Amino acid sequence: MISSYMSRRAFLKSVGLAAAAIMVPAKLRADDTKKPNIVIIYADDLGYGDVGCYGATKVKTPNIDRLATEGLRFTNAHSPSATCTPSRYAMLTGEYAWRKKGTGVARGDARMIIQPGRTTLPLVMQRAGYTTGVVGKWHLGLGERGSELNWNVDIKPGPLDIGFEYCFLIPATGDRVPCVYVENRRVVGLDPKDPIRVSFDGPIGDEPTGKDHPELLKMHPSHGHNQTIINGISRIGYMSGGKAARWVDEDMADVITGKAKDFIEKHKDERFFLYFSTHDIHVPRVPHPRFAGKSGLGPRGDAIVQFDWCVGEILEALDRLNLADNTLLIFTSDNGPVVDDGYKDQAVEMLDGHKPSGPLRGGKYSAFDAGTRVPFIVRWPGQVKPGRSDALVCQIDFTSSLAALTGEKLTPDDAPDSFNILSALLGKSLAGRDHLVEHANVLSLIKGDFKYIEPGKGPKISKNTNIELGIDPQPQLYNLRDDIGEKHNIASEHPEIVEELAALLSRIRNDGRTRPYE
Repeated sequence: MISSYMSRRAFLKSVGLAAAAIMVPAKLRADDTKKPNIVIIYADDLGYGDVGCYGATKVKTPNIDRLATEGLRFTNAHSPSATCTPSRYAMLTGEYAWRKKGTGVARGDARMIIQPGRTTLPLVMQRAGYTTGVVGKWHLGLGERGSELNWNVDIKPGPLDIGFEYCFLIPATGDRVPCVYVENRRVVGLDPKDPIRVSFDGPIGDEPTGKDHPELLKMHPSHGHNQTIINGISRIGYMSGGKAARWVDEDMADVITGKAKDFIEKHKDERFFLYFSTHDIHVPRVPHPRFAGKSGLGPRGDAIVQFDWCVGEILEALDRLNLADNTLLIFTSDNGPVVDDGYKDQAVEMLDGHKPSGPLRGGKYSAFDAGTRVPFIVRWPGQVKPGRSDALVCQIDFTSSLAALTGEKLTPDDAPDSFNILSALLGKSLAGRDHLVEHANVLSLIKGDFKYIEPGKGPKISKNTNIELGIDPQPQLYNLRDDIGEKHNIASEHPEIVEELAALLSRIRNDGRTRPYE
């Protein structure tokens, strides 16, 4: 119970959000250490149990395991949401995505979700003197709201308008059109005589679809994903034109990892910030032939092996350029795992005892902890002592924490839900966040050992993915210290704790912010 580590009076006092001001006992000043380069490696759909250093035995991840050996491995670290677009929004803005309409999983033709003019993580880094870049999956929309998105001219606004100085993007996801790369403001390799057209409202052009021509597919959909065929794989949405610019899925990891390494190489003599957002292990899982069959777990396992290679390539580049000791590297994932997410790739049939969520319940899309509790490792040789941390941390805190590291000041309106937990991230403190709101179809609140899931309506299990969604018409309460798998709902045994956490969640929702005014 909460009374096991604090008095009831102390807990009730902590319900006031002003108590968040004591989030970390001791904060580091920017002048306490030299500003490092900063690299964030952001996996896609990588589960808590998908890598060796978090307990996986069926699939080998030597490069990620090396990071864990050389860095600080967190056991209670979270993405801001159980799905990709809202996690990325919250990480880059420091604002819970559920506060903002239009931050759900974005269509391939979504307009720019993060509006120019607001403070963002890359903008803070830019102000601190960093050269900033993003490479890989974007999935936060491109182009002006209220206007047609034309893929054949300069595309703006985009990442260059919110603090990044360079970008090489997968515009949305691999399973959504358009299946092209965007570098800075232009589609890469586009032939102007073959203009791109994209629609999510109905068929365009005469491109074959997976629904009408399954004989053309090298990978078949299990649900949805049956529209325009690109590279033998049918996608979500319709696309015509741009044939010379279309990506080859098997080459995607090589292409984006190469671009990330190029960015590091180009700016090795400057202070740089790189957000490397990989596509593995998101569907469609089509790893390069050199990784096919390597895991023994089918394409999903092979994609994990491929992703581990991507991590290794970044580590090699930092070592080769003598940058490792002056680089703060953060490794994590945008949300928890999903096995069948739209394609017949034998991911379920070939699990062979592998548990993508490890000891956790749920997965991607779920209010249970496997939705947001993700692998999270921080490495900074000589500054971060290797080991393990059980501190409660979240990616939404990157803006405030890295601002503190680099000596940048945030205004009261900046990053409204981002806390300075720098001491925890660097292993200087055992304390992290005081509380955290998890976001799925319903909201949850973690405080201390306890997790409260608010009542909700809807299916308990996803029809398509077979994932427990954590939705129940009754409130749920779990003691995560004793029941990390959230098997025992103790709400009826502790109505006073349910009442207190529900009140705190309501206040967080209504106040519009949680970061204390400084």
